[in-house]
Amino acid sequence: MPPPDAAAPPATPPIVEIRGVGKVYDTGTRALVDVDLDVRRGEFLTLVGPSGCGKSTLLSLIAGLARPSTGRLRWWGADFAQTGVAGRRIGFVFQSPTLMPWASVTGNVRLPLDVAGVGRAVADRAVADALARVHLTPFAGHLPRQLSGGMQMRASIARALVTEPDLLLMDEPFGALDEFTRQRLDAELLALWASQRMTVVFVTHSIQEAVFLSTRVAVMACHPGRVIDGWTIDEPYPRDDEFRVSGAFAEHARRLFANVAAAGANALPDDEPS
Repeated sequence: MPPPDAAAPPATPPIVEIRGVGKVYDTGTRALVDVDLDVRRGEFLTLVGPSGCGKSTLLSLIAGLARPSTGRLRWWGADFAQTGVAGRRIGFVFQSPTLMPWASVTGNVRLPLDVAGVGRAVADRAVADALARVHLTPFAGHLPRQLSGGMQMRASIARALVTEPDLLLMDEPFGALDEFTRQRLDAELLALWASQRMTVVFVTHSIQEAVFLSTRVAVMACHPGRVIDGWTIDEPYPRDDEFRVSGAFAEHARRLFANVAAAGANALPDDEPS
């Protein structure tokens, strides 16, 4: 059976609807062209593809951090201005933890609530809950330099969770970590996703990580960036180390590797690599 299209219409309206989206930078570089993609409620969607294919650019557009040059995006059926309220909140986790070095873990996690003017008592309860979710409660008073790389990333995730996001966007958050820490955080992330009933859009270069985490994968090609393939990872949750060594995992990884390799060779003829 052929893979489902990455922008196939869902049974319910998508959280994010992306239609004909292109992005051209001031330098003239076409980062994205004609991207059609739906983000569906409750899914774990992973964007994979070679370097330079626009994964991070697309994530920034979904986050409202950048605007498309062409096409349109809709969030919960409306413009981006309608996000930020209960049921339409977006959280973002960057590639690096981007923590304030002078502030404690508590201070870093509370930052979005301070900016929003949330009262200290309410904010402190929310911070304590977010830290508990990522197993950082004993380190609430630590400074970032006193934490390992994995713990710093947990703090960054807690900062994104403290606003109770409905859509969590993650730009290759574990890419700089060792494989053991990465696998442990992948498992913890899946547990959070399941318990919080969030929708997640995740960027990674790791084939194995994409297969382990995702309900669905969208494969992107570069020069310019565009979605060329997509399909579901139709394997049950929770997923554990046994899944990582299963035949099903190996087959998904083989297929995804072949698609990403093809994407790397699939530049459009009128574009030079940048």
